Amino acid sequence: MKLLPIIALAASVLSGLSTGAAPRHNVPTDSIIMSDPCILADRASHSYYMTGTGGMLWKSNDLKLWDGPYRVAQPNPESWTGPKPAIWAAEIHPYNNKYYYFATFTNDSTIILTNDNGNIPRRASHVLVADTPDGPYVPVSDADYLPADRPTLDGTLWVEPDGQPYMVYCGEWLYDNDGTMEAVPLKKDLSAPSGEAFLLFKASDSPWSREKRNGKVGPNRVTDGPWLFRTATGRLGMIWTSWIFNTYTMGVAYSESGNIHGPWIQEETPLTPANMGHGMIFQDFDGKYILSLHSHKDVNGRYIRRPVFYEVDLSGDKLKLGKRL
Repeated sequence: MKLLPIIALAASVLSGLSTGAAPRHNVPTDSIIMSDPCILADRASHSYYMTGTGGMLWKSNDLKLWDGPYRVAQPNPESWTGPKPAIWAAEIHPYNNKYYYFATFTNDSTIILTNDNGNIPRRASHVLVADTPDGPYVPVSDADYLPADRPTLDGTLWVEPDGQPYMVYCGEWLYDNDGTMEAVPLKKDLSAPSGEAFLLFKASDSPWSREKRNGKVGPNRVTDGPWLFRTATGRLGMIWTSWIFNTYTMGVAYSESGNIHGPWIQEETPLTPANMGHGMIFQDFDGKYILSLHSHKDVNGRYIRRPVFYEVDLSGDKLKLGKRL
């Protein structure tokens, strides 16, 4: 079980993306190294925008050839994120005629906790905003969305039918060796939390993830990459990712109540093939639902991750995985 390299994931996926080099053109999807690929299908410009770990942006007309990368995130260097934060799992969400950039920022110069897992830096999701998908994205506010005394990550936006927005996020396993999935209500302008966070489920609730720890096999500690969706029948689901020993894998949970408060019931078996994970779902310009996620390969201790797309079927009561594109 290779958990500790996850801490240094940014270092392995930013090569080729973190420089100030000029953008490239017509780059095939399988030539891009990127974790956590999130797609915005912007109908106004008829363009697909892809972002993820590394905080860079790629643009395409067909999901096959891409232009980029472009640097679009401008976090406040005077804030807790620091002048040069690592950026993980960036997502772009259209909301109230603006574009909101949810991303995880890590400030390695600020240590918030030391335990058996080592020195844990300040890590949390923050929200940036822009008037166009191209950015630049600047902080909505200086508010802390998530706790300052424990590491959190992978914040995503979910809006309930009554219009209440939430940030759904992971409590990182480094804190107490059992990752969580949590949600916090947000103000309608997404500028700050509007209430207390609450637990959705724990990593240890998973029936399919596995790791061997202290000589015993049990559920994996990792919760990663939440993304919420509704099926055509109105059922509320969530894709999320963990590990089956050394295999990175995505599973699905469904809310029994039909709203974000759950309870959340885990599917018994994972959704994706081995070494695929951290996904999101979007609708392409032809109306098809697409799962965007990354492949995962360990090469001499370095994680190589590339964007991958699958068709998915949401027409029934459950998410079904279709063909790889």
